[in-house]
Amino acid sequence: MRWPVVVVLASLLVACAPVPSAAPPIGGSPPVAPRPADASELTGRPGAATAPPASCDPTASLRPSGPLPPPDRLPAGSTMERVRQRGRLIAGVDQNTYLMGFRNPFSGELEGFDVDLAREVARAVLGDPGAIRFTVLTSDQRIPALREREVDVVVRTMTATCERWEQVNFSTVYYQAGQRVLVPVDSEATGIDSLGGKRVCATKGSSSLANVAAASSGPIPVSVRNWTDCLVMLQQGQVDAISTDDTILAGFAAQDPYTKVVGPQFTAEPYGMAFPKADEDFVRFTNALLERLRADGTWASIHRRWLGEPPAPPVAVYRD
Repeated sequence: MRWPVVVVLASLLVACAPVPSAAPPIGGSPPVAPRPADASELTGRPGAATAPPASCDPTASLRPSGPLPPPDRLPAGSTMERVRQRGRLIAGVDQNTYLMGFRNPFSGELEGFDVDLAREVARAVLGDPGAIRFTVLTSDQRIPALREREVDVVVRTMTATCERWEQVNFSTVYYQAGQRVLVPVDSEATGIDSLGGKRVCATKGSSSLANVAAASSGPIPVSVRNWTDCLVMLQQGQVDAISTDDTILAGFAAQDPYTKVVGPQFTAEPYGMAFPKADEDFVRFTNALLERLRADGTWASIHRRWLGEPPAPPVAVYRD
């Protein structure tokens, strides 16, 4: 697995990061650190915690219409042809999630598993993985950006849920994650069940925040704008834990050696690429692309580059 020098990356990816949580203060009482902008404790359950219809399978997407066409033979009048005529794909991604979607502090370029998959979509539509414009989105900006057509696709550790299917369309699952917990190395917490009454951080608009709020142990959900805000608050002792997908937590643990991931997965988080609700043709096109990426080894190669030796890729499930 590829791990850059963690101390350098932690200092560059988390601006003005404080001394890690388990490190001793350097003389005297440490000053009170400011909280990240928009950080707040929730007193009720966020909307994403609403139970989905029992009949919904959020992992089931739209079947490809046929073999993946080459970029110069896209269906006339299709969403893909419109993107090709524009000359670039507009993709919503993250820049704060190490390994999945982050800004390389040395080159300034966006990199990661999600970013590489977005480039494969650009390659399939335009014949060039560089024919892409990235739009950086927070968790709660993803669906509004799609509904307002500010982006063509979102590839940003986005869990396909029944509630979200009502607002956007998803591709087949391209990564199967699960929610766990990150705590300081000296914490005695063993998972979400041992965090009753403790402050647990997650981002606004994420399924992770809803899952923390719904946990039977009764943790106190703390909502922030970006995942790196959670890491800063954990390092400053303002929260007791972070809870989100294990892919995101693995990046945090790589950046800060004074943290550890604990407990089993307590949710399933199937990631799908998200599209505007009307663009069913683009969903079917992308599902044909994902079938090819699974079959020709590209998915495994991207996984190996960012996340280590790959398992078998998720099996496509279709609803039609």
